[in-house]
Amino acid sequence: MNRRQIHFRKFILLLCLGIFSTLSAQDQDEPRFLDNVRFGGGLGFSFGSDFFSGTLAPSAIYQFNNQFSLGVGLNGTYSSLKNEYTSTVLGGSILSLYNVIPEIQISAEFEQLNVSRNYDDRLGFENDNYWYPALFMGAGYTSNNVTLGIRYDVLYDDQRSIYANAWAPFVRVFF
Repeated sequence: MNRRQIHFRKFILLLCLGIFSTLSAQDQDEPRFLDNVRFGGGLGFSFGSDFFSGTLAPSAIYQFNNQFSLGVGLNGTYSSLKNEYTSTVLGGSILSLYNVIPEIQISAEFEQLNVSRNYDDRLGFENDNYWYPALFMGAGYTSNNVTLGIRYDVLYDDQRSIYANAWAPFVRVFF
């Protein structure tokens, strides 16, 4: 090993020790970013003799204080009706939550979904693939980590929406 390699290794060792001592000397009372992040989401299944639908929708929020949170979510849904169609919906959302009082929460959520519907050829429908935006305004009752409520899609389009109605109940869980 030459001198240059020895000096380089000493430099790296001192740099690592400096970083480690800085990290370990941080004030323990100062919250870290992840201390204020809460994870949650939704999981849903529906099935019958000829029908299946499954949804996975994880989300994460950053709790700024006891009243306000902001976060993101993902949505993946697959559904099929035997010999008729299959549908895949993928997208994401931005979510804001505000607790007026600890028990009452209002929310706004913008969701952008890619909808892909493939119909059986014998039905005569054209396959669809399009983007659908939704803007939900909601209110709910919160107890511990669970909020039960209702939300309304102000951009609802009954021809293109994947939802049956502009009004939708929700259960929101964050840990």
